[in-house]
Amino acid sequence: MGWAVGEKIALAFERAASEGLPAVAVTATGGARIQEGMFALMQMAKTAAAARRLDQKGVPYISVLTHPTTGGVYASFANLADVILAEPRALIGFAGPRVVEALTRQKLPPDSHRAEFLFEHGMVDAIVPRAELRATLSRLLRLLTPSTGSGLTPSSDPHSVDALARERVNAKPVTLGAPTLSPASPEPVEGAKPVWEIVNLARRPDRPTAQDTIGRLFDDFVELHGDRLFGDDPAIIGGLARFEGQAVVVIGQERGHGADRERRHHGSAEPEGYRKANRLMRLAAKFGLPVVTLVDTPGANPSYEAEKRGIAMSLAQSIGAMTQLETPLVAIVIGEGGSGGALALAVADRVLMLENAIYSVISPEGASAILYGDESHAQEISPMLRLTAHDLKRLGIIDEIIAEPEGGAHVNPEATAQMIRTGLAQALAELRALPADSRLERRYQKYRQIGQSQLSGETRRAER
Repeated sequence: MGWAVGEKIALAFERAASEGLPAVAVTATGGARIQEGMFALMQMAKTAAAARRLDQKGVPYISVLTHPTTGGVYASFANLADVILAEPRALIGFAGPRVVEALTRQKLPPDSHRAEFLFEHGMVDAIVPRAELRATLSRLLRLLTPSTGSGLTPSSDPHSVDALARERVNAKPVTLGAPTLSPASPEPVEGAKPVWEIVNLARRPDRPTAQDTIGRLFDDFVELHGDRLFGDDPAIIGGLARFEGQAVVVIGQERGHGADRERRHHGSAEPEGYRKANRLMRLAAKFGLPVVTLVDTPGANPSYEAEKRGIAMSLAQSIGAMTQLETPLVAIVIGEGGSGGALALAVADRVLMLENAIYSVISPEGASAILYGDESHAQEISPMLRLTAHDLKRLGIIDEIIAEPEGGAHVNPEATAQMIRTGLAQALAELRALPADSRLERRYQKYRQIGQSQLSGETRRAER
């Protein structure tokens, strides 16, 4: 899924919501189109937001997972349906098996990433052979839309297959362009550090973590635990606190320091962590509290056990929830923003980013594993992913860059926290001044439109 695919899916959901038409998504995909970088990752937010709007209209939505369905598609709109079907033996999962084995250095069991595995662990409603799919969809749609027996004939029904086919034939063709990986970002920032140096700064073990930042920014922090379903994930911390005298909910991805890093899974949260975050967001909605998230993860946990407990579904639900939360939302990327695991806490009204943080559609190592079969090209690929704060500000992915002390945040954590405080206070003040419905609409349009101006510009240049 790149920008063009995300745009088509969002338009389909919007039309279904507008006209009250049931939606059926059939997926066969390797995930996000990494050649488009962060524009591809943002399609998760765009399509999840559109799927949630469809849900609010009470319109049925069925998802059919075919072989293969992985990555950003599976962790966004494909997992937000009323009913989720899968085809027998289809390869389905958050990260593809080759990437999981390359990054975790563990051989996966034979049953991993298969439809039957997901069905056994409660992630899909039914496994349906393709020969039975038409009849199953027909039965489900009749049950979910009991008023469809309108008596209209195919020729008079504006939503009939014939009518829609005629509309497609008569429609004007639309050409959609998309950027691809290039050796370096356009208009390099004068004096900017080499990208790999920034990657290493973002990943430094002594860089201030979410817990460090919470301790310096917030007062009266009371940590809350558990997802109320399975357990508590120490890779995500969250709770109630005060910021500048106002009560807020703060949620952070925590890597830990020293020996604690192992207990925190190095910041790679499991399904329980995202479900805990979702629970805290519901708490914020109930009491009208702003939500502040601190993003710092190499990515969500892609392991066999995480797949078993629904990592992709937990990501999709978190992304979807953030598109609809009525209270102000501010996300701050403080270290490494790794793929969907980062996006699941970063769909916000304002996205701030520390100067030496990174935020990417996939880790350089993951991109290297996909493109070359191993991690050896990670440094070479990193500039092409456009993962620095200056890249992402220019592309419209983030809203503001927060400066760091000379040498990086680890040199002076107190000064870094004060810089974050200034940016966060300004963002919250601006958001509190907006009515909730206006804020929600702006948030939707923010993710709906990311990349459109840049991509249309590239298409015009290509045409010339």
